[in-house]
Amino acid sequence: MDSTWEQYTADLLEKHDKVQAWAKNDHLGFQVHYLWRGSKRRFVPDFLIRLRNGKILILEIKGQDSPQNRAKREALGLWIRAVNQAGGFGEWVARTAFEPAQVHDIISDVAK
Repeated sequence: MDSTWEQYTADLLEKHDKVQAWAKNDHLGFQVHYLWRGSKRRFVPDFLIRLRNGKILILEIKGQDSPQNRAKREALGLWIRAVNQAGGFGEWVARTAFEPAQVHDIISDVAK
């Protein structure tokens, strides 16, 4: 894990009754490309989570927001809309937690 907050999240994911499976997105190859100040960049979200309701949650952990982080979320939102409209890959959702207490609430909300 990259931080104690990510370790906290991993521990929560292991115990959460709404989580079917999860992976730390490290060396999995899942990334979304985006443009930032004219340069092509890669966004590698922190966690991929399959919920018991069938949804796949992409969870990003961020202590602070920034214009670049908003550009990443915008690109991810476009990717999710395209995948969901194409069909056949399940329903994908993305969320960002800006403080540890939000992680549980995000999972519970998406798992409805």
